Amino acid sequence: MASGSSPNTGAAPRDGLVALGIAALVAATVLTAHLVPAATRHPATASSIDERCAEWSDGCRICQRTPEGVACSTPGIACVPTPTSCLRKIGS
Repeated sequence: MASGSSPNTGAAPRDGLVALGIAALVAATVLTAHLVPAATRHPATASSIDERCAEWSDGCRICQRTPEGVACSTPGIACVPTPTSCLRKIGS
């Protein structure tokens, strides 16, 4: 290199623009995630199930009435829920 100039003289401004673009994309993604309402699916709660039902399931999780309140299992990652059904009545 006889001229003594660096081959990447234009890289610094371009790198700054790339970094700014990435930061803008991340900010837009985070804002979108917080501003757009998520489609929530609430698990079957005790109020939506017959009071005489002690244990029920939607095929993904099993819920029970306990002295402390309703307790439900964690659904599997690829579970497809079905209509909620009572598995065991109180006193059974």
